[in-house]
Amino acid sequence: MSAPAGQSDAPVLTAHRAGLSGCHRCGRVWPQDQARCHRCGAHLVAPDRRGLQKVWAWWLAGLIAYIPANVFPMMSTQTFAGLAGNSEATILGGVVELMHYGNYDIALIVFVASVIVPVGKFLAIAWLAVVAGRPASVDQAHSRLKVYEVVEFIGRWSMIDVFVVAILSALVQLGFVASIRPGPAAVSFALSVAFTMLSAQSFDARLIWRGLPLRTRREP
Repeated sequence: MSAPAGQSDAPVLTAHRAGLSGCHRCGRVWPQDQARCHRCGAHLVAPDRRGLQKVWAWWLAGLIAYIPANVFPMMSTQTFAGLAGNSEATILGGVVELMHYGNYDIALIVFVASVIVPVGKFLAIAWLAVVAGRPASVDQAHSRLKVYEVVEFIGRWSMIDVFVVAILSALVQLGFVASIRPGPAAVSFALSVAFTMLSAQSFDARLIWRGLPLRTRREP
């Protein structure tokens, strides 16, 4: 509801203050005394900041797995059964090597998908978990919701580095001539992506609106 002209504040009514509870699975709104959603059958649980413990647990697991993903090699290449040498490349090492051969566009894609996106997800999820349930204006709540939607959207694109290694490992198997195998960092990176996705999915987006004040104040 918008504030009439000349009025200093206007009520901000949320589903919680209206005595309603939204289904975490399908989004349908039901009375708070109802225990189960009649649309999808899920149990109705009121938003609670204690649920952020699961978010932080998955987030910490993803951060721990992300460290070896950048330290250990992502891919190892062997030519002529090792007679012509073996090479191992980490994520950043692969980016530098692509730039060395002039593949700047591919290097940029790998750098964004493997470094910028994961680090950005860690920062965004941590920020959402810190501010969840705290007082906010309507504009601030919408900004938090946009950040959450971006985190949900980019989660599916975080595995591009693992996909590239998997495809190369399947295609470049020329026996004695050349072979490509995934390194230990591929498993760690995949686990890190999976854990951060679970962390984002564990976040209850209803907490974004739970912190709205009952009335908005006029900005000075």
